[in-house]
Amino acid sequence: MKIAILSRNRNLYSTRRLVEAAEAKGHEAQVLDTLKCYMDISSARPSVHYKGEELPAFDAVIPRIGASITFYGTAVLRQFEMMGAYPLSESVAISRSRDKLRSLQILSRTDIGLPKTGFASSPDSTKDLMALVGGAPLVVKLLEGTQGRGVVLAETPKAAESLIDAFRELNANFLVQQFIKEAGGSDIRAFVIGEKVVASMQRSAKEGEFRSNLHRGGTASLVKLTKEERAAAVQATRKLGLNVAGVDLLRSNQGPLLMEVNSSPGLEGIEKATGKDVAALIIEFIEKNAKPHRTRTRGKG
Repeated sequence: MKIAILSRNRNLYSTRRLVEAAEAKGHEAQVLDTLKCYMDISSARPSVHYKGEELPAFDAVIPRIGASITFYGTAVLRQFEMMGAYPLSESVAISRSRDKLRSLQILSRTDIGLPKTGFASSPDSTKDLMALVGGAPLVVKLLEGTQGRGVVLAETPKAAESLIDAFRELNANFLVQQFIKEAGGSDIRAFVIGEKVVASMQRSAKEGEFRSNLHRGGTASLVKLTKEERAAAVQATRKLGLNVAGVDLLRSNQGPLLMEVNSSPGLEGIEKATGKDVAALIIEFIEKNAKPHRTRTRGKG
């Protein structure tokens, strides 16, 4: 198969591992800088061009689209879908998962546990908004934040009110969420491929930090998931329409609570913590499922 990997940097661990896994199984893998792709969208024969040349047809596309280029990245992926390439995860599903508010609203219609979450515009609603999530301490999250950026813990009512008002002054879109104290600065990353959790790890925050992201100095270790945690991870991935996802869960007194579904989960932390060849599992999934024009949305928005 000819496989395109959309990635800004071919030297990133995840990109390198996907290339290695594809080539080890006899496939041709080409890394394309997403922002250097451009499209002919007015023709009856859609195409993607790269560095002055029209790209050949690909059997499959693996999107490694960073949050900062979601709009353009999903447009490029959508063009490949229109050309018949099989997307590892579809453009519509990626857009859905990147919108924290939209994804939580979709998942709230399931039986998946979610932390109490509020969203408001008017400054008149600040106190009631805080009450909706159980009051301080609470967490304020920028909708556009990734890897723990734009996530702030407000430990007192006064601090929470000041923080919310400050975010409003910046015209920022944000969520207010219940703080799960019993999680102790740890969360679970479940790596889902298709209908199965193929690997899982526990991420623990460094001392003095409540965010467990590995990019912020957190540590990762192998963890065994409960039946409920596995079911929640698979259901969330399916509900958002993704084929591959990193699902972040908190262990709480209320059972597992879903924090976020990542449509381009990194491979380094999960492979090193579990010893599993997740990249190879992704390529195997593509081998079993890649067929021309096999998209639920057929490239439509």
